[in-house]
Amino acid sequence: MPLRSGWLSPDGQSREDTRHVSLGALTPTSPVATRSGVLPGSSDGTSRISGFTLTGTANSMSATVGPGRAVLQSTDARGAYPVALTEYLPVTFADGDALYNRVDLLVLRIYDDAYDGLGRTEAVVEIVPGTAAAAPKVPAAPGLSLPLYEVTVPAKASAGTGGIAWGSALVGRRTATVGVGGILPVTTDTSNGAYPGQYRDLGGQLQRWSGTAWADYPALPTWQSWTPAWTTGSGLATPSYGNAVLNCRYVKFGTTVHLNFSIQFGTTTNFGTSPTTADNWRFALPTPASAVQQMLGWAEVGASNAARAVCRIYLGTTDTFELGIASGRPDATPIVTPTWGTVDSLTPWTWTSGLAVRGTATYEAAS
Repeated sequence: MPLRSGWLSPDGQSREDTRHVSLGALTPTSPVATRSGVLPGSSDGTSRISGFTLTGTANSMSATVGPGRAVLQSTDARGAYPVALTEYLPVTFADGDALYNRVDLLVLRIYDDAYDGLGRTEAVVEIVPGTAAAAPKVPAAPGLSLPLYEVTVPAKASAGTGGIAWGSALVGRRTATVGVGGILPVTTDTSNGAYPGQYRDLGGQLQRWSGTAWADYPALPTWQSWTPAWTTGSGLATPSYGNAVLNCRYVKFGTTVHLNFSIQFGTTTNFGTSPTTADNWRFALPTPASAVQQMLGWAEVGASNAARAVCRIYLGTTDTFELGIASGRPDATPIVTPTWGTVDSLTPWTWTSGLAVRGTATYEAAS
């Protein structure tokens, strides 16, 4: 039989058996037990799991099971059973019920008479027949078995009536197991991890077991709110927001920071006592920058559709940014000295309630 097993036969294990079956420590589930599953991979590298693939024969009740390797874990005391299917194995499903559909379960199973008393000592691929019903259920997997596929057998199906509709009849149930430290490929797996720091690939997303839960890795940063402290470069005529409406958000990817901000001044906003055009506004960054930069984004300052201007966002210090006037107004009203240069309480106009500052920027953080 092409299905080989390791450390199972009472008549001895051939050298070929030993070379084919999986050896070594696999994904643990206890200090002495391993996770049951099929070893992942394919000859062309395109499939997560290609071992024990079931391929139906058109217009028939027959199919073939492809080669593969697997490990089936019993109790801690009994240990794990490594198996290998080295050739394609034919299987045939019973004809359908006269009235209802049924769901059969294809499994990889271990018989070990020394423990189960069933009179057999071998590894097999077998079909567990379901019960035909209006709403058929998947039969339970027998002891010490690894489900491979659910197969829906339509009512009245037979080789003479077109057989099983293989394209829609199969539901994959194979799970994988890998060596200790290996990344475990899974699709719908809900089992816990074995140790903190274990990794798995869930449908393309790398996850890490924390000791209590699986979490995406690396942890993806999320947008956060921040209120930029509002000061002046001179340290004089310090403004305050009052009832201004702020919507300032940032996200940090490593040392890259993206931010956007919207500040609409309110009726109780204080633009500073006796401000001058030397009291340039400064807004605090959400996290310090690596160095002073002359350009990290753009902003718009606005009083109305006509009274608007574009500003260059630059770093006056590694902790604050400032707004340098970088355009004229759409209504062609000149912005002239002294109300040009860097935005302050008098530049590019005298600021009042209802006016706004909005912008976006990206910079390199210090850490």
